[in-house]
Amino acid sequence: MRRWELSWRERPPEEAAHFNPAFCGELISRTAAAYHQGNGAAIPLALTFLVLPLVLHPVTRRALPGRSNTTFESWSAQNEDILVNVPERVLALRPITRESLLFLAQLGSIDISSVGVALGRHPIRMPAKMATATEETQEIRRRAGLIGRWFAFQPAPAAILQAMGVRI
Repeated sequence: MRRWELSWRERPPEEAAHFNPAFCGELISRTAAAYHQGNGAAIPLALTFLVLPLVLHPVTRRALPGRSNTTFESWSAQNEDILVNVPERVLALRPITRESLLFLAQLGSIDISSVGVALGRHPIRMPAKMATATEETQEIRRRAGLIGRWFAFQPAPAAILQAMGVRI
């Protein structure tokens, strides 16, 4: 049995804390909401699979740009050494992303269609700052929103995936 097939009670506590569908779903929701604010559209489904590998990995998270108007081409050229491992992380976290998307869809927090992922009838509450969150958790949440805004200003999802080395 693979580790992602274990029940939540059988998983190591640190994995259960960082990779639970509620937390990861919130990150994907933040990205989808920010993407929609940026260009009025649903975020392409393929791009949602980049969220967790980018924001949960500390080195990558710190390398993300500070502003959403940073050109993607220049950032990716300057960070090739970090991006080389993104495809592996996308594959490793694919089950967690799927589980989080399914969790959100079951709650009605997101709608998944051929257009992409949009906030649903019952979006989860995403306060700017949580009273009991650690600084790292706050940073992860902020970066998830940044990714949504940043991706919204890019010309094509295929260019983002290609620069990250991810094949569909």
